[in-house]
Amino acid sequence: MPAQRRRDTSSQRIVIENAKGMPAFIDVLGLVLCNAINKPASEYLREKIWQPIGTEADARWLIDAEGFEVAHHGFNAVLRDYARLGRLLAYDGAWDGKQIIPAQWMRDATTTRPSDAYLAPERTGPGSLGYGYLMWLLPGTRHQFTPIGVYGQRILVDPATKLVMAQTAVDNNEEIGPLWSDVVKTFG
Repeated sequence: MPAQRRRDTSSQRIVIENAKGMPAFIDVLGLVLCNAINKPASEYLREKIWQPIGTEADARWLIDAEGFEVAHHGFNAVLRDYARLGRLLAYDGAWDGKQIIPAQWMRDATTTRPSDAYLAPERTGPGSLGYGYLMWLLPGTRHQFTPIGVYGQRILVDPATKLVMAQTAVDNNEEIGPLWSDVVKTFG
């Protein structure tokens, strides 16, 4: 259940009510970011990431009834731009020799610390995903990760080989895991 947001007009601050669970947590992060930079997240994304990697179309989040970008879902971009983002992630945040996202942050976002072992891949069972900074960590011996959308959209990344596979979807099917494994075995 997303957090209930309202503006307190007396002080122009954002109030989060009944915030529970991951979607609310991500929405709070989105609100903190927007207030810190004093602009919508989509504008910040365009300036800091989208323009430097040469995307072909704007990316946007869905807007809620209060006019806020919904950070926990509803991110929209074209497939080729998802692939460009994957390439940026595969190169530890670098694009054509320029560091756009700090490399250490990329490593931290896509691995689990020993103190967070409960978030590691395969912790809850064979083949289970782990979790980083809003990134799902793939099981196995290779360092691989993927952001996953609510309807199965994903960008699978293998930094060691620089392989990227982007998928748009309307449902979350089981075929993508074996397909990705075969791609990595064949080309990695």
